[in-house]
Amino acid sequence: MKLRPIAPRDDAAVAAIIRTVMSEHGADGAGFAIHDAEVDAMYETYTRPGAAYFVVEDDGGRVVGGGGFGPLAGADPSVCELRKMYFLRSARGAGSGKQLLERCLRDARSAGYRTMYLETLTGMDAAQHLYARAGFEKLCAPMGATGHFGCDRWYARPL
Repeated sequence: MKLRPIAPRDDAAVAAIIRTVMSEHGADGAGFAIHDAEVDAMYETYTRPGAAYFVVEDDGGRVVGGGGFGPLAGADPSVCELRKMYFLRSARGAGSGKQLLERCLRDARSAGYRTMYLETLTGMDAAQHLYARAGFEKLCAPMGATGHFGCDRWYARPL
């Protein structure tokens, strides 16, 4: 697997991954990130200052996952959000999630953020286990103003 920054050519593949994985987990209704306008324009969205997005390619060069970070809307500017980190089923369990998360944590710290926040939902157990191993702690309520009212699990960790 290869981890690299998103390129314009990746937009369609990343949007398809987001829609596939979110639908697989029943997260395709109102209040979920699947409806964010940025899903179809990930390169443009994440090449702005204070944001980054990375894709994971399999050995054949096919994009099989991705994730990134950006400022958390409605929060202190020192807080960023881990965003849209999803992997196709075929790419899960190979260690790419850990590698991608470590890259996001490192680059967010370098960008000046002091805290990383994330939202997820019941049923995404493997992801929650990954976040806990990386030092994220459960929160009792959401932070910021993401508009993702469908999410029911929130985590944060200092950078």
